[in-house]
Amino acid sequence: MKNNYKNIAKAKAIDAKNEKRILSVNPNIDDNSGIYFLTRKDSETGIRFSYVGQARHIKSRILQHLRGFQRIDISLKAHGLLTKDNPDGWDINFLHFPLEKLDEMERYYITLYAKEGYQSRNIDTGGGKGKREVGERKAPKGYYDGLKQGRKNSSREIAHLFDKHLDYKPKNDPPNRFQQQAMEKFEDFLNEYKIPEDNGGMDKDRIEREKYGKSIYTG
Repeated sequence: MKNNYKNIAKAKAIDAKNEKRILSVNPNIDDNSGIYFLTRKDSETGIRFSYVGQARHIKSRILQHLRGFQRIDISLKAHGLLTKDNPDGWDINFLHFPLEKLDEMERYYITLYAKEGYQSRNIDTGGGKGKREVGERKAPKGYYDGLKQGRKNSSREIAHLFDKHLDYKPKNDPPNRFQQQAMEKFEDFLNEYKIPEDNGGMDKDRIEREKYGKSIYTG
């Protein structure tokens, strides 16, 4: 029972901290119903990204994103929210609509942002019945394809974190044989999202290592 209370208290504390982060981006956000817009621009490539969602309670829904594990939730964690020190972070905007208009307006704005050149982080066109997959970002149909796409998404987001904020190194200097193999495997993973599907998501060097039994598993 004590642990349950501690977990609840911890979750409330995290939500309170995240609420301050949200309000620092847009102090006008409230918990009324409407459509919310998450947008960001990559400072290196100039590519713009968007996610459009509907909510009965806008602020509460964005709080759910910050503690969730869907594709947009992972991106929010990876890139953070927009601040002066983080110009690549996600901006937050919204418009109020009554509940009966949410499906219609969600469909409208997902399509509008796509037409304006944003790379959509929505899986489909939204709006309940009649929703369609959004271009190249449609969800994989098969179980295996879903796992592969999930791994590729993770590779992209984790590679971004290491590129912008983190570094990694073996425990020993110079590294031993197993540590060197582990480093190579990790680098393979970080670059996996860049590799075309022709060779099953593996580059030539990795294929050779697997072929001749030089993976971390076989030594």
